[in-house]
Amino acid sequence: MESVSSRLRPADLILLLGRILLSLIFLHEGLSLAADLAATLDAFEKLGLSAPIAFATIVLQIGAGLCVATGFLSRLGALALALFCLATAFLFHTNLASQNELLHFEKDLAIAGGMFVLAAAGPGPISIDHLLKKRTERMPLWLRAIL
Repeated sequence: MESVSSRLRPADLILLLGRILLSLIFLHEGLSLAADLAATLDAFEKLGLSAPIAFATIVLQIGAGLCVATGFLSRLGALALALFCLATAFLFHTNLASQNELLHFEKDLAIAGGMFVLAAAGPGPISIDHLLKKRTERMPLWLRAIL
């Protein structure tokens, strides 16, 4: 029997590395927000955002970040983070005359682009999604489409 490692291509390892690198910013930010919840709620309030939005942001960043990193429901996680990045860029980084704001705007667009590519390409064979693929053959078509 052929081992899994002998069937892996360099592109498979690159997909894994790309997923991990894309997820790190969200995992770090989500965990940072959760670690100092009082400061997070205060910062969100200053932006005119409520506590439920702060909690949803933390859950999204950590949850979808883990989805992307592990390759479990990775297409869905990548799509959610891509839309989050677009919303962040267009809602919060609008002062493009400021070099710092422009940089954040462009960074958010670039990350959204990477997440859209991941959502389209899928996580690759080094992923939980790939391991579960054979078990999903009996699932309804709509559920298989997101895995």
